[in-house]
Amino acid sequence: MKKLFTTLSNIWKIQELKERILFTLMILVIYRFVCQVVLPGVDPAQLDNTEKTGILGLLDMFAGGAFSKVSIVALGVMPYISASIVVQLLGIAVPTFQKMQKEGESGRKKLTQITRYLTVAITAVQAVGYVKTQVTPAAIIIDPTLFYILSGFVLTAGTLFVMWLGEKITDKGIGNGTSLIIMVGIIARLPGAITQEFTSVFAGNDGGLIRFVLEIVALFAIIMFTILIVQGVRKVPVQYAKRIVGNKQVGGVRQYIPLKVNAAGVMPIIFAQALMFVPNALIGLFPEKLADSWLHQYTDITSLTYSLTFAFLIIAFTFFYTAITVNPTQMSDDMKKNGGFIPGIKPGLATSSFIDDVISKITFPGSLFLAIIAILPSFAVKVGIAQEFAHFFGGTSLLILVGVVLDTLQQVESYLLMRHYDGLMKTGRVTGRSGIPASGGAAL
Repeated sequence: MKKLFTTLSNIWKIQELKERILFTLMILVIYRFVCQVVLPGVDPAQLDNTEKTGILGLLDMFAGGAFSKVSIVALGVMPYISASIVVQLLGIAVPTFQKMQKEGESGRKKLTQITRYLTVAITAVQAVGYVKTQVTPAAIIIDPTLFYILSGFVLTAGTLFVMWLGEKITDKGIGNGTSLIIMVGIIARLPGAITQEFTSVFAGNDGGLIRFVLEIVALFAIIMFTILIVQGVRKVPVQYAKRIVGNKQVGGVRQYIPLKVNAAGVMPIIFAQALMFVPNALIGLFPEKLADSWLHQYTDITSLTYSLTFAFLIIAFTFFYTAITVNPTQMSDDMKKNGGFIPGIKPGLATSSFIDDVISKITFPGSLFLAIIAILPSFAVKVGIAQEFAHFFGGTSLLILVGVVLDTLQQVESYLLMRHYDGLMKTGRVTGRSGIPASGGAAL
């Protein structure tokens, strides 16, 4: 406890760090305030307040409940994330984007600008679909045509405002702004979920306080397990050749390439979840033709068929996304240019094959553990935990929470170590994680 108070005191002594933390908190408060502002022309009392499920539930969670409240920032930062993913994939397939990625800071600025324009286009399309499907006609209190046009502009402006808030946090705050905004949206639902679960447990006759305590302990254990997966790396030793520069010897030291067990982050779950929503969409479009279809097996997230298919897709997407984002050939070439080599492995093609083999071996257990984390909420619902609280037992929300907290702690620790204070931990260093990609290949 003394160590904790000493660390907090040290954080407050660093003027720049204190200002960045306070600025970040101020921006996050502003974001949570605008989440409560309903679209012009909507009567909140007439809105459909049923809990969102599937991909809609995921969007509502990322938006901190703004999606279901028909807020002016209902679409949140998801259009920006979608645009960032598209730009990153274009950087893999299109030579022009590949060239911009290699141009350093100027290339990053160009990609950021392209991402912003693409965000506007995606938001405009999603805004039309959102007001058509999520706003009930009874809730519209102005002329419908005027409402749809006005809402399109307001929702687009809302997303751009949230994107601007995120960039301000990144520039003048602490941590990645977009990640923190998503994390705050997820955490905002935690107190209500815990209260709902607490009330539900004590209302029934199935354990009361003991069951609730066991659920909290299980949640803590799952968080620890998730941290292990996010932090897990395979260190590949790299030896650098000795060189004489003037009167000094340079090089000759051994370093390590940290290859992550889960290099794909949360992206496989996001891709798989999008595909798992397809059966629901088809049934909604053709309810009569698909009334008795086998697709109904995929509408229940607690069913065995749903869980097994979801897990298989996550494993497949983990291998796919790792393959397109981690380039062993590029790593081998960079190592060779800098005079480095893996002990016992010839430089060039042999090194590239070795790294590729290591990545393949660690990706399978990583994808398996990722699939287990993703389907844990369905098992939580199966054993009687309320769905709102079950979201925190795994899936995208838990991975984002763990990853963002680790990244933020890493930044705080770097400030402490620069000022010659002790770090946040007695032993070792806090390390970050790879997450949702942003423009230019950075992680959100």
